[in-house]
Amino acid sequence: MNDKEAPKKPGKGAKPAAKSEPGKPVLLSGGNPQIAKGYGDGPVQTYIAAMPGWKSDVGRRLDAIITRTVPGVSKAVKWNSPFYGIEGEGWFLSFHCFTKYIKVTFFRGTSLRPVPPGKSKHPEVRYLDIHEGQLDEAQFADWVKQASQLPGERM
Repeated sequence: MNDKEAPKKPGKGAKPAAKSEPGKPVLLSGGNPQIAKGYGDGPVQTYIAAMPGWKSDVGRRLDAIITRTVPGVSKAVKWNSPFYGIEGEGWFLSFHCFTKYIKVTFFRGTSLRPVPPGKSKHPEVRYLDIHEGQLDEAQFADWVKQASQLPGERM
């Protein structure tokens, strides 16, 4: 580069790469762990272990409730989020970390009773935002049971 060339600036909206300790997953915006796409329990457990603060404990509880409620549930990490489904039938829920809460996505949420509170731009999707200390395990387990019996989402 000569004296007249300015260094190139990152494009508008570009963010610096997140840093992490060696061997630990990078946390993306909002503290969501960056985990490589993978199928099975291993990638999901890696994601849960990397969830920051109180969210890791809630992630373990969500995973335990889902696994207990739906024996043989299929698991994967896609788009930096754990997914749960029935093999050959599709996915019925996923969750994702945000700065102050965990967002659970029920892909056929409008078919659940009662309907989860968070609306979506997608007609059938409903969300459950879980803040620290606010997981209603009985209601969540009921929704998981209902969701697992509906047609899954193919992704």
